[in-house]
Amino acid sequence: MSLAVGVSIAACGEAIRVWAAGHLNKSREVTSSGPYRWCAHPLYVGSSVMGVGLAVASANLIVASVIAVYLTVTLTAAIRTEEAFLRRTFGEGYERYRSGGEAGVDAKDATSGSGRPFSLAQVRVNREYRAVIGLGIAVLLLVLKATYNKLF
Repeated sequence: MSLAVGVSIAACGEAIRVWAAGHLNKSREVTSSGPYRWCAHPLYVGSSVMGVGLAVASANLIVASVIAVYLTVTLTAAIRTEEAFLRRTFGEGYERYRSGGEAGVDAKDATSGSGRPFSLAQVRVNREYRAVIGLGIAVLLLVLKATYNKLF
């Protein structure tokens, strides 16, 4: 039961990541479309939801603790690094976005990025397939563990 519930939660996390990746033009603009309208770091939100799902699927307190520590350390560092880059690169445009103002800022045009439709091609450009593959491998390992432990 925990495997099915956990994998469902993790799949929702990956769906959030795909949605975000389909709106993101990394390092070229401050994105304000899709999930970026409501959240500054939807890729990391998706990763966190995936982590919760995998922790539930593992049904193991030690694994859940390792996932929590890993996500806390890596995502905190990633957010700090990313925000410093965005402030350096986009300055006032990024500050407007963070304060709830218009966000779509590109190096050339202060209005680009707003209202961009979701793009599966952009998901590929952002290499989100790596997270999908990683999730698939994690789920496969959990299924193999459950099979080995004769839980099926």
